[in-house]
Amino acid sequence: MLLMPINMCHPGMRLAKNIYNDDGMVLLAVNVELTQRLIDRLFSYGIDYIYIEDARTNDIIQEDVIQDETRTRAVSEIRNTFKKVMEDSNKRGAVNYYDIGRNFRDVMKMIIDDLSAHEGAMVMLNNMNVKDNYLFQHSVNVSIYAIMLGISYGYSREKLEALGLGALLHDIGKTKVPLGILRKPSQLTLEEFAEMKNHTIYGFNLLKDEPNIPLLSAHCAYQHHERINGSGYPRGIKGNEINEFARWIGLVDSYDAMTTTRVYRRPLLPHEAMEQLFAGSGTMYDQSQIALFRDKIAIYPLGITVRLNTGEYGIVSKLNMAVPHRPTVRVLQNEGGTVLKEPYEIDLSLRLSILISEIGEIKVSESELHEDIPTIF
Repeated sequence: MLLMPINMCHPGMRLAKNIYNDDGMVLLAVNVELTQRLIDRLFSYGIDYIYIEDARTNDIIQEDVIQDETRTRAVSEIRNTFKKVMEDSNKRGAVNYYDIGRNFRDVMKMIIDDLSAHEGAMVMLNNMNVKDNYLFQHSVNVSIYAIMLGISYGYSREKLEALGLGALLHDIGKTKVPLGILRKPSQLTLEEFAEMKNHTIYGFNLLKDEPNIPLLSAHCAYQHHERINGSGYPRGIKGNEINEFARWIGLVDSYDAMTTTRVYRRPLLPHEAMEQLFAGSGTMYDQSQIALFRDKIAIYPLGITVRLNTGEYGIVSKLNMAVPHRPTVRVLQNEGGTVLKEPYEIDLSLRLSILISEIGEIKVSESELHEDIPTIF
């Protein structure tokens, strides 16, 4: 299967994986043939990448480290919680935080169990879900990334739960920010940005006294926008003054925000976002934390279509745990533009002069295209 950016897909291609909504319902099923109308709909719903069938790559299969049931439950819990807080921002009694904390602990157990079962795997969180609200999906993604890093770092189960809760709830303070600011498609004014920054304080105040939510988790909401050089907010604290959990969450929060569609911009590609993180190494983010994150993230996800600096096109067929930015690429189209009947593979860790230059479109054989057009959406 091919993992292609939605803006490079064209009619006649067939889905190789289901696309879900936030409730876990299948909106577009495997084997459905794409039309331009479907592609436009997926683009408008914020789908960044989709898996496409291709006979030359059927042996390349991505193993999901998070079960659909786990992700659906996590998104449902965070959405229900945030909506309850939004509905009555002035009445604390409107939300039973003790029950919410207990439900979130159940979610944490599911995520930790899923990730622990794939310890050592490189994580690929491709956006295959229609996003009803960026905030909910983002909160779950940050939690998955943070727990993955916590497992790699050797945290105890208790610490993993506190880290995961802090990550899942790091943006709960945005429920107190006016929707007009949260959803504004253009640059915020100084006054609006000042209010947006207050979400860290709002989140801390919502969580700090809750008996079933660790105080460390509340501090994650408070400090996840602090930066080690003191340039962050709300307090401008530096280095080790920032809680270690909050430093992890600040890192993965930035990465997921950069790689996800927003109302005001398209996402960065994974390797571009990683370059941005390394550009902030030692000033914005801790260098050792970035290095561990790089080693656990599939910078070029399995199956993604790429163009090499040689002019050849192909897909990432194998990940390289030792050198994540130099995977093995299966070449499907030569430098002259000819589609190859017999693809060949290049291990970029052994061919140092060959680089991935961009995410590129791959030609799909006409034999893979079919005539029936579904009426979905």
